[in-house]
Amino acid sequence: MLKQLGAKVADQWDNLRDLMPGSMMGKVVGSGLAVYLVVAVGVGWYWSQEPDSFSVAENARAEAQLHGHTDKAGTIGYATTTTLVRIAETLLDKPGGYLTNDRFPPGLWLDNIPSWEYGVLIQLRDMSRSLRKDISRSQSQSTEDKDLTIAEPQFNFDSNSWILPSSEGEYRQGIKALIRYRDRLVDDNQNDAQFYARSDNLRNWLMDVETRLGSLSQRLSASVGKSQVNIDLAGDPSATQSSRKPDQQEVKTAWSEIDDVFYEARGTAWALIHILKAVETDFQGVLKDKNAEVSLRQIIRELEATQDALWSPMILNGSGFGMFANHSLVMASYISRANAAIIDLRELLSRG
Repeated sequence: MLKQLGAKVADQWDNLRDLMPGSMMGKVVGSGLAVYLVVAVGVGWYWSQEPDSFSVAENARAEAQLHGHTDKAGTIGYATTTTLVRIAETLLDKPGGYLTNDRFPPGLWLDNIPSWEYGVLIQLRDMSRSLRKDISRSQSQSTEDKDLTIAEPQFNFDSNSWILPSSEGEYRQGIKALIRYRDRLVDDNQNDAQFYARSDNLRNWLMDVETRLGSLSQRLSASVGKSQVNIDLAGDPSATQSSRKPDQQEVKTAWSEIDDVFYEARGTAWALIHILKAVETDFQGVLKDKNAEVSLRQIIRELEATQDALWSPMILNGSGFGMFANHSLVMASYISRANAAIIDLRELLSRG
């Protein structure tokens, strides 16, 4: 019995030695793993390329021609909804597809593009909410649009869900709902879909953009760390808050999150550039009446500067006036200037 057991152990040991490095099987496995890693690195580099910008006007014309309503491309709201659809499709169909919820290499190893995706997704969510809440409704007591009530929650689905259901599947449903809404906008036989290009609707959406950019600017600036005075209750002596915060606190973005914040800002700016160009088309009458067209174009120009090519292989985080660049501070500068211009535009739109 002991001899048989000893023989089995010896056989298993021989089999294990065959799989160890130095054996033929070990060399084959090692070579295969090395090839896989090289290919994965190459694929990961390709997937990490940010999508190019597209022409909002040409995209609207192409979509109108594709769906058989070429003469309706100038319908109020067509440019904005078509741009939202294109942004969402780019999020899902770019090289590598949607990477945020990947569970396998090389997508699992990447974090810059998922951060970029999150920035785009936030703007997609904000505009779809504005469409449902304000732009498609004539007044506060009016009924919500039936397709926008589907699109908005679909885009707010968990961005990190891999399966049952997947984030991609839910976002596809949101895209389909936006397309149905857009098709009803241009259908002469239906009048239940509306896009109200009013100054108050534009101001409400710009307020959301303003708060998003303000937060991003603060997070980007915190890459070098700074002492910040608590101004939460400034200007209102009777204001209170749930818990007391220190009068001064040190704010600094963790080194592991610096590149994530940077690429989130890139994604946010990329999406906003296209949405603002669509807004320039659909809200042309409002902007012209307020003499605000130039102001909007200046916002777009500031955001376009955030899309310049990044020549460094990594996000540098030098001190404010040190020898090395700080990419986060440069990005914060552009974001802050765009945000300031948005505040001015909102003020301009509020005037009678």
